[in-house]
Amino acid sequence: MSSHDSSDEKHAISHSVEKAPASPEVTLTSAGKAKKAKKEKVVHNAELYAAIQEANINPYSKESLKLYLSVFIAFCCACANGYDGSLMTSIIAMKSYQAVFPVGDTGPLVSAIFSLYTVGAMVGAPFAAILSDRYGRRVGMFCGGVVINIGMIIISTAMTTPQFIVGRFVLGLGIAVMTVAAPAYAIEIAPPHWRGRFAGFYNCGWFGGAIPAAIVTFGTNYMGNNWSWRVPLILQSAACVLVMGAVWFLDESPRFLMANGREEEAIAFLVKYHGNKDPNSALVRLEVEEMREGIKLDGIDKVWWDYRPLFLTHNGRWRMAQVLMISIFGQFSGNGLGYFNTTIFRKLGVTEVPQQLGYNILNQGISAIGALTAVTLTDKMPRRKVLIIGTTLCSFALAANSGLSAVIANQEAERGEGNFDLSYGKGALASYFLFNVIFSFTYTPLQGVIPTEALETTMRAKGLAASGFIVNAVSFINQFATPIALGNIGYKYIFVFVGWDLFEALMWYLFGVESQGRTLEQLNWVYDQPNPVKASLKVDKVVLADDGTVIETAARGVSGNADRIDAI
Repeated sequence: MSSHDSSDEKHAISHSVEKAPASPEVTLTSAGKAKKAKKEKVVHNAELYAAIQEANINPYSKESLKLYLSVFIAFCCACANGYDGSLMTSIIAMKSYQAVFPVGDTGPLVSAIFSLYTVGAMVGAPFAAILSDRYGRRVGMFCGGVVINIGMIIISTAMTTPQFIVGRFVLGLGIAVMTVAAPAYAIEIAPPHWRGRFAGFYNCGWFGGAIPAAIVTFGTNYMGNNWSWRVPLILQSAACVLVMGAVWFLDESPRFLMANGREEEAIAFLVKYHGNKDPNSALVRLEVEEMREGIKLDGIDKVWWDYRPLFLTHNGRWRMAQVLMISIFGQFSGNGLGYFNTTIFRKLGVTEVPQQLGYNILNQGISAIGALTAVTLTDKMPRRKVLIIGTTLCSFALAANSGLSAVIANQEAERGEGNFDLSYGKGALASYFLFNVIFSFTYTPLQGVIPTEALETTMRAKGLAASGFIVNAVSFINQFATPIALGNIGYKYIFVFVGWDLFEALMWYLFGVESQGRTLEQLNWVYDQPNPVKASLKVDKVVLADDGTVIETAARGVSGNADRIDAI
């Protein structure tokens, strides 16, 4: 039942949910006793697990397909961001571009061209939160697309460096608006057990833009004139046009609706998309009850300037700790080198522009495989453990790359520039590609999942805006410092990230809160505990019958009153 159904139908649904029990009763009935228990299963929340099993959402229904379309439109917003990330590293290598903008491929001017994009995104982040909170997630995505198109016109018609830089700034403004609204929308429309895949798939939109950008620039490079870099810049608007045209055919986020007093519309959404159109669905009852309890109509989303609860409360500080870690670590783990792939390839012996652009396509492709593999597993894998192990492996891969690069540098010092054993260059490239695969598996899906799960509904847009500001501040450091560092100290810059990644892994171990297996509202209990990390590792037991149905639970909900066992 969509948000456009009649008010009588909405009232009937609302009444039905109100009259139903607040949560599913999971007891060992006489019929259940007759069933032979197959096994005990450890879950993060028994009540949610039982409700999910009872709901049994059909993944191929018309309603589910529309949910997939909705997430795809959010995914296109991330595509717009990823397109830019791959675009400039290719354009900067083109001779036709350098003929108009003779800036080289390292140095302060290149830093300014790259980093003004992130400055624009930092400036736009607070306004993005206001739009998303006041007018809805769909309006935020649409307005972001409008601003990006304006930036595209400015930059694609540029013949002077100042105009090009202004275009980069405007593009950053637009992407800030899109990337606050889109992840919030993706996670808020998802059924609890699909949430990781929805948010993870959204963030894989980076590759949905980066790979086409790498392919387009590879092809247009052969045009040999100004259109070789203008055409890729014009195509930057393609994903935005799709978003702007499709977003009004989607349903608004139920949590945004609930936070703005439109409860009947929110319930109608949940019944249609999470409850198989059954207003008495245990999953719908559980979600509605938790939204009523956890979402405040007078929350901080109603006061545009109020960010205080994110920092002045125990709950808010722990939530923002997750946002800060994923925002900083997700941008400053060595992956920022990817903005300058062609420069790195040249230093490793790949000197021809077509080869550099070809390797850029290969790098984006194998990184996307790593990210998409992780997306399929996101709802099953513990977030915290993946981040600890994955970040450690990132350090090892970068250590191999920097060690081999050191050998290359020593050989060039002895034999002359460009003269080194090819096997060392191949090894350095392989370890660099391996790092990107590991990083993409570890961070790409979770960069969308962690902040949106950590933030409750009324602080989500503001928290994502703060995350966007932090992400772009770190990206600014990457994009401004890296060309200078690569020009001055070369491969030695990579050593910085070897030690830093080990530090990141330690921080995830000490402060990473596990959010897998709970509803967004149930995470309130976790963050209210004195030690949210320890609380997040508490689990429930359920007893399953031979047919997989839940016949008994050892603990209920997340109130902390029932017996629990520690996660292994």
